[in-house]
Amino acid sequence: MQIVTRELGRQERPKLAVHLRALDAEDRRLRFGLPVSDETIREYVERIDFGRDVLFGVFDDELNLAGAAHLARAEAHAELGVSVLPAHRGRGIGGALLERAHTHARNWGIGTLFMHCLTENAAMMHLARKQGMRIAAASGEADAHLALPPASPASIAQAMLAERVGLFDYALKSQFDAARRLLASALGTGRDS
Repeated sequence: MQIVTRELGRQERPKLAVHLRALDAEDRRLRFGLPVSDETIREYVERIDFGRDVLFGVFDDELNLAGAAHLARAEAHAELGVSVLPAHRGRGIGGALLERAHTHARNWGIGTLFMHCLTENAAMMHLARKQGMRIAAASGEADAHLALPPASPASIAQAMLAERVGLFDYALKSQFDAARRLLASALGTGRDS
């Protein structure tokens, strides 16, 4: 099954905040490199600069973010942070988000994709290796780097197609969710029935 990613807009900050707050204390520490509170997550989400950075998400059937990636652009590199909710792990969501971010950074003209994580974050270390990233580890932390080729017509077309598929997927899930709600209302049952 192919995992569909979609670029998130400013108006979806609340969904990202809900997603990140759903991570338990250990997952938050692995995602951010240190323990973070709900207030820290709120501040982090509010500070995302959509003029410079990009967010990608994978939505479940109830339109909740199952996984999210934040690609932050700097001068010579782009830094990536990825999170996937526990119930959705092992399905390829992290890899799909990493692949989408890789293509986007390449199309920005960025020469290097960078990830920083704790060496104990086995999932991110696995994704980095699978993507062919060079990993340097010391003192319990790891930096992963991937040299990116220049953008090409194929990489640009790939990104455009991925976004169109992501929009279609979200629209389809929205229609199914609306139909579920309507049916539940007509039958007088709760949404989760």
